[in-house]
Amino acid sequence: QFELVDSGGDLVQHGGSLSLSCAASEFALVNYVVGWFRQAPGKEREGVSCIDPRGDFTNYSNSVRGRFTVSRDNAKNTVYLHMANLQPEDTAVYYCSADWGPYLASCNVGGDETRYDYWGQGTQVTVSS
Repeated sequence: QFELVDSGGDLVQHGGSLSLSCAASEFALVNYVVGWFRQAPGKEREGVSCIDPRGDFTNYSNSVRGRFTVSRDNAKNTVYLHMANLQPEDTAVYYCSADWGPYLASCNVGGDETRYDYWGQGTQVTVSS
């Protein structure tokens, strides 16, 4: 079964760090741009970051740039989102998503969610104040 499994969400203190993982099952993630999104209670889902298939290009929303780092290990079929200096406003369910594009060399954060072929089930990140 083709699926993405995101994991690593937890309760963390203000200023703390956390790393999320996004693992692909039954398909090669190396052929996909991977995007990270989040949805806070009562708010629309928003794009947070993305990474190109080879891991050479990354992009971030203004709200997380300088604090979050996206990376990938294609040998492990996994993408990571390392989050540092977490703030209470980072509290949300975080989702990874995969957009087919083996020849893409860049990516855009967020945008039209219908272009993404696969979505993870979401992992909860809660930052205490």
